[in-house]
Amino acid sequence: MARVLCITLNPALDLAFNLEALMLGSVNRPTSAQLEAAGKGVNVARVLAGLGHQVTVSGFLGNENDAPFVLAFQQLGVVDAFVRVPGNTRINAKLAEQSGRVTDINGPGMPIGAAHLEALIAALDAELSSPIPPQAIVMSGSLPPGLSLADFSQLLKHLNSSGVPLWVDTSGPALTTAIATHPAGVKPNETELAEWAGEEMTSGESRLSAAKRLHKSGVEHALISAGAEGVLWVNAQGAWHATPPKVVATNTVCAGDTFVAGMLHGLLNQYDAEQTLRFATALSAEAVRHVGVGKPNASDFDSLLQHTRIRRLDDTITEGATL
Repeated sequence: MARVLCITLNPALDLAFNLEALMLGSVNRPTSAQLEAAGKGVNVARVLAGLGHQVTVSGFLGNENDAPFVLAFQQLGVVDAFVRVPGNTRINAKLAEQSGRVTDINGPGMPIGAAHLEALIAALDAELSSPIPPQAIVMSGSLPPGLSLADFSQLLKHLNSSGVPLWVDTSGPALTTAIATHPAGVKPNETELAEWAGEEMTSGESRLSAAKRLHKSGVEHALISAGAEGVLWVNAQGAWHATPPKVVATNTVCAGDTFVAGMLHGLLNQYDAEQTLRFATALSAEAVRHVGVGKPNASDFDSLLQHTRIRRLDDTITEGATL
């Protein structure tokens, strides 16, 4: 299996509640609750480690409450290269209702200074210059306070200069900044894509057109998620659309992170394009059925794979997608 470096600049302790229905202004009694070391990059790492890859996690952690992360990393068998900074890592509350609606209450994160960023770059450089360097880098999640868009751009350009394929999953101005640095892959949802493209994504055709623009802008793998309507993938070999299997969605929090990890797994293992997209889409569908990331060892995962539909959207000769 491959070595992957997963970076989370603004991780969190996720406090997830499952509720029948959220009643504002009232006492709510959840059917279950779970506290977990998380953050988008940590979630990606959780999936990749479960699939057998050698994963290193990095980013910024508060030195006053890093114990749950240390324990989680030990249990996952991943290498901890996080930079510790003064303070507490934020806590995010996620309220998941049976209808599938999820309400997120996200803390702002710890302030990051120039010295912290320098320490992180040094830690990442150590990983990239190791005897067995990573075969892919994933940068996921929001930016912490104190880390400007200019800082973020500089960090992404620095990582890109390593020659290791860089995948970025973020949103808002950070996404626009990331796209301008030409990473190997990005995965906006249809709302985030609309913000970047400057037009509404009202149809499959408009999403495909914007995805092609995104690819032509310098992003090798342009992936657009649209919930139950599926996923678009545009790369140099062509364009595909995946329709997920029908499942009862109860918690969509980790679906996107699971999808990114599934795509990387397929590409790193040199699956063909259809097999890669089918696996990632089915694994993401599995994730929405419960709290946490997707589980490829689910008893019905083969059925989810079989009920995931992949459609080729052009007549370009497929030579296989590359990372």
